[in-house]
Amino acid sequence: MKRGSTDLPRGHLRARLESRRSEIEEAALSRFHAVSAPPDDADPSYLAGIRTAISAAIDYAFDAIAQDRQEPPAPPPALLVQARLAARNGVTLETMLRRYVAGYTIFGTVLFEEAERSGVALSGEALEQFARLYTNYFDQLLAAVAKEHRRETENQAVSTERGSLGLVRRLLAGEVADPAPLAYALGDSHIGVVASGTAALDLLRDLSRCLDRRLLLVQLDEQTTWAWLGNRRMTDATDMEKITAWRLPAGLALAVGEPAEGLSGWRLTHRQAAAALPIAQRRSGSAIRYSNVALLASTMRDDLLATSLRQLYLAPLDADRDGGRVARETLQAYFQADRNASSAAAILRVGRNTVGARLRAIEARIGRPLRSCGPELEVALRLAESD
Repeated sequence: MKRGSTDLPRGHLRARLESRRSEIEEAALSRFHAVSAPPDDADPSYLAGIRTAISAAIDYAFDAIAQDRQEPPAPPPALLVQARLAARNGVTLETMLRRYVAGYTIFGTVLFEEAERSGVALSGEALEQFARLYTNYFDQLLAAVAKEHRRETENQAVSTERGSLGLVRRLLAGEVADPAPLAYALGDSHIGVVASGTAALDLLRDLSRCLDRRLLLVQLDEQTTWAWLGNRRMTDATDMEKITAWRLPAGLALAVGEPAEGLSGWRLTHRQAAAALPIAQRRSGSAIRYSNVALLASTMRDDLLATSLRQLYLAPLDADRDGGRVARETLQAYFQADRNASSAAAILRVGRNTVGARLRAIEARIGRPLRSCGPELEVALRLAESD
């Protein structure tokens, strides 16, 4: 193609951009956090949706490259959902739009870099036509997400102030407020629970009756319920065993914080349950207790740590002929057996020497002895299982 042509090779340009997709996503995620970090008490659904929304926005931008039509398609549903979640989590419209502008700038920079590298000089009529189309897509997207954010903000203003959710949010945020309308003693012992699923209300009421505890119940939305099980006496191990042994119906996830005392404990046990919810949503059958997944839960909320663990400990294993399958199975058995090679061999039904050889090969791959990085490697494996 001659430089300066108006016939833009859209498919070729999109393919070049696809090859840099990971780079674009990571740059957009970094700018997202640089504009404003998510609230510390943000709901897991909002945190989990950040990367999904960034990926959907990139797909939408790719469509602007590949399609030759002036009327943009409807924005991806994931972006509208994330706009509503942002409003529910106290993210202002200004902050949300600044993040979009930052992403728009990053994508535009990479786009014109690839146009130049491919020998396409976007100038004159071609540049004007393409810039108009790309901007039209972006304007449509901004208008849609802003509309969803405003609508949800208005809905929240009506519903939260009429019910207990607004009061609970203020108390969780450390504001001074009268808790009397909750009819729940914040000075007692608490077990925080966060549930996902439409059957949560009945199950939580059954739990409170079984444990003979007061129940503070707040519905965040149709799918998410916050609850606290309170009692004057200290929580014993039996109570926690009853909760985690409770069989859950299909479609319901239950995350449980650790027993805690008083107002500060009421806040802490809720934060623990909220952090464990994404793990509970990936598993089925029983409740997930925070203390059993604390490291994994914290890692999943820290994108830098999660990405780094994958790169340091799992990516090197992918170079094996089988993509690291045997190495991962061996490590999982090794950690399951409390790092005993003989017991791991029994689990895998291979010889002890085979396990030893595999572990030495793994150490060579990752460039460090297992004794120096066991906890990190184990968390990296559990992250992969949760993907």
